[in-house]
Amino acid sequence: MKYVLVTGGVVSGLGKGVTASSVGVVLKACGLRVTSIKIDPYLNTDAGTMSPFEHGEVFVLDDGGEVDLDLGNYERFLDVRLTKNNNITTGKIYQSVLEKERKGDYLGKTVQVVPHITDAIKNWIESVAVIPVDGKEGPADVCVIELGGTVGDIESMPFIEALRQLSFSVGPDNFCLIHVSLIPVLGVVGEQKTKPTQHSVRELRALGLTPHLLACRSAQPLLENTKEKLSQFCHVPIGNILNIHDVPNIWHVPLLLRNQNAHHSILKQLNLLSIAAPPNLQAWTKRAETYDNLKNSVRIAMVGKYVGLADSYLSVVKALLHACIACSLKPSIDWIAASDLEDESAKLTPKDHAAAWETLRNAECVLVPGGFGDRGVGGMILAAKYARENNIPYLGICLGMQISVIEFARSVGDFSSNTLANSNEFDSETPNPVVIFMPEGSRTHMGSTMRLGSRRTLFQTPDCVTSKLYRNAEYVDERHRHRYEVNPEAIGVLEEAGLKFVGKDETGKRMEILELPSHPFYVGVQFHPEFKSRPGRPSALFLGLILAATKQLEAYLNTHQNGC
Repeated sequence: MKYVLVTGGVVSGLGKGVTASSVGVVLKACGLRVTSIKIDPYLNTDAGTMSPFEHGEVFVLDDGGEVDLDLGNYERFLDVRLTKNNNITTGKIYQSVLEKERKGDYLGKTVQVVPHITDAIKNWIESVAVIPVDGKEGPADVCVIELGGTVGDIESMPFIEALRQLSFSVGPDNFCLIHVSLIPVLGVVGEQKTKPTQHSVRELRALGLTPHLLACRSAQPLLENTKEKLSQFCHVPIGNILNIHDVPNIWHVPLLLRNQNAHHSILKQLNLLSIAAPPNLQAWTKRAETYDNLKNSVRIAMVGKYVGLADSYLSVVKALLHACIACSLKPSIDWIAASDLEDESAKLTPKDHAAAWETLRNAECVLVPGGFGDRGVGGMILAAKYARENNIPYLGICLGMQISVIEFARSVGDFSSNTLANSNEFDSETPNPVVIFMPEGSRTHMGSTMRLGSRRTLFQTPDCVTSKLYRNAEYVDERHRHRYEVNPEAIGVLEEAGLKFVGKDETGKRMEILELPSHPFYVGVQFHPEFKSRPGRPSALFLGLILAATKQLEAYLNTHQNGC
């Protein structure tokens, strides 16, 4: 197995994940099979219990793993299906070592960070690296490892030591280290400063790892004298100093690496030049250039709880991008804090309230994504009501589906005389619970206790918009992450009032997809279709939303009876 390790220095948030993904894209374009591992040094076992405001979205894998959003980048860029073990955390490592200690596997020895924790890290990496993730048999050729955080962080020290040992044990021909660093420009001087990178590389070398390539992040392309200085003081050949400057969209990053012959440097270090082909990135180039040249856009109202941080809905944003590109449009996402739509906001923050409603009214479609807790729920219900009553295309995902059920029950169904129709999540004492806690869920433990991962949804009729968008399929496998569901006892009343549940799980008791036949496009899904959207292969439901927003859905369904 060949390993490419991507580390980061100076500051966090430089784009190590995009860099690692782009390295994988270029190597894959050379005809190599690539897999990925993300190391997160935090003590959490996984990302499942972390706030989106703190760490961005929680990405869900087929096997139910709740992982860092960078694994979403890997899946989208490399078109692979990763497992929960492709995300290593300090919590997982310590948990596995302590379980072995309790069983007596260490035979009475003193359990220490070195060698026991470091050995566990190395063994984990080596065992996961050989698991095929591209649908083919046998291990990949190259494993790209991203080490989260910044070199010098206390929590990442055991991983740095384990990776140092790994580089020594596999040999120099099987290990390539790329260090991502920042080249700032001080406003007063206007000069590209290399000193932060010099110190970062010195710190890395003091820990026993020497970078083979430097990936330098900057606003503008690096000057030649900047590269010369970096080469001289960081002990890296000038040809191995890569510049990843700001670009119009992240699809340009693999092209930047290709244009600077990064693949040649990596392949040479890994002794793969003889078996690798020149990188074929024609489709990638066309995709990047197509996006740059798009002129028309579609306005999408994103009504959510975590709109203060775009990364909270990263996969949703990417799925919208994929769908818009397929329709030759640029997405224009208008972020609306759900709480700003509520009546209470009109009293406390009237300007925000008025702006939120104006934004909603100017949108061509409405999307309510997933979330947890009761904050902003009233605003989401108002957004769903506005979309339903004004024939605005609406897509509700997970919580967004439950919101549409609550709104419909309050406004249209036999519940209309009683506005207390609600979810047990928001009101445990509601007399009309149209959304309930799932029987198999845990009320005492939060981590990994939801309905997670890929689950099958069976279409109840072929004569529905969703089935047609999914290529007239009888079923679809999508990823889930929820602990509440539509109350089966409320289905009869809701369907009599006009709401149709066109997708159910294999038992027929769990509602998965709803539609409003009298509406141009009013769809709610309990699953998260955004997690399986790919560049060039958009999610069917996101594509349907954009087509409906641009009045193209009916024509599309008539001419594409065999699918997307």
